[in-house]
Parts: sequence; C-alpha cells; structure tokens
Amino acid sequence: MTSPVRRALLSQALGAALAGGLILTVFPALPAQPLTAAGLQGLSAAAFSLLLRSPVWWLPIHLGFMPLAILALGLGLPSWVWLAGFALLLLTFWRTDRSRVPLYLSNRPTADALAALLPAAPVAVVDLGCGDGGLLRRLARARPDCRFVGYEHAPLPYAWARISCRQLPNIEIRYGDFWSQPLGDYGLVYAFLSPDPMPRLWDKARVEMRPGTLLVSNSFVVPNTEPAKAIDVADGRRTRLHCYHPGG
Repeated sequence: MTSPVRRALLSQALGAALAGGLILTVFPALPAQPLTAAGLQGLSAAAFSLLLRSPVWWLPIHLGFMPLAILALGLGLPSWVWLAGFALLLLTFWRTDRSRVPLYLSNRPTADALAALLPAAPVAVVDLGCGDGGLLRRLARARPDCRFVGYEHAPLPYAWARISCRQLPNIEIRYGDFWSQPLGDYGLVYAFLSPDPMPRLWDKARVEMRPGTLLVSNSFVVPNTEPAKAIDVADGRRTRLHCYHPGG
C-alpha cells in the first residue's frame, strides 16, 4: 500500500498541475489574485486525494495548505519562526506517516463510558497511544484500585503525559512503540488509532490477550469481525466504542 504521505505529495503535485492548467486556459486573471489561485489548488489537491483514497483527515490539510502558505508568506516573519513551528509539529505528531495514527485525544464522556466497562475487581488497563494522558488521569482518579499504563511515541505528548500524571501513583507512562510490548498482563486494552493498524492490532490481541479480557477500540472497527458489543458515547463526536474479546 502506498504511504499516505506519498499520496498526499502526489495529490498536491497533481492539484498544482490541474490548477495551473485551469489558470492558463480558463482563469487567466487568477495570477493577480494569489489567494484565490491557492484556493483552487487546494480544491484540486483535495479532489485528487479522494480519488487516491487517502484518509479523510487529509482533506482539510489539502484544502488549507496552499492558502495558509500564501497568507503566512505575507506576514514577513523571520525564518526561525518557521523552523520553530516545524519542530513543534514534529515533536507533537512525530512519525504519523509511519504509524498512520494521528493524534486523537479521548474526551471526558469517553473516559466515563470506559470506566463503566471496568470490572469491580482491580484490573490492569493499557492505553495504546495515550497522547497527553487525559484519559488515563480520569480513569485513575475514578478507580484508584486499578493500574493504568500508557504508551506514547510522540515526544511532546509523552512529556506532557509524564508531567501531568506524576502525582497519580497508579499510572505509568512509557515512551515508545507499543507494538513490541505484550498485552497479556492487561484486563482491558484501549486503542484510539485509525483504520490502517486495526488488522495488525487484532492479530496481536488474539495471540497475546487472555480469555475474558477486553479490547476496546474507539471509533475504528476490526475488519470482518463483529464486536461483542458497541457503546454509543453521548458526546458531540458521536463516539462509538467497539468491544471485542480476542482471547476467547
């Protein structure tokens, strides 16, 4: 499968070519209106992104990339500002092109719904990609008898999670890739990833998770596998938690 980043670059290039062709043949006055021309390029890039079946979250990036670049150039900011901005984005999102998982943050209603799934007895819970640790903090306060572990590979969210969770003794934040970590110690595994890694996660969970344990996926289903149940969360996102029993 072609990398989403390669598809994004191809969409931008094809969008620029199409917009350039339209400007030369249909809209010759647009070069005098650079922001409008940039908007045409953004629309073209978004259309090619759909044709190339890129993830839908790339659409607003394609639509806004060139217009925002034109607006930014007009600000006359020094070059170090752009370098700092790039570094901040890199430290926040890290290698999304490799993991194919954007930075998704779980909200309070989702934490409440997840807390209701925890058994009465103490249990170990892992969040695969915990972001800033917000979900784990809410769960740890609700269930001080349980142990919570979060994995995060992006440096800035990891650092924030470590700092914000340091006063909760039942939380452990670990830096790195969760794929190399076993899941057999956990009674509940929570994931808010994307469609791409779900088949791989399901294979890992089936091998490693024990009978009676629970895999909960926020929003994204395991392909060709019916969940044991699905829980609709009362929030603005229309979040749905898909619950599976991989170990049995």
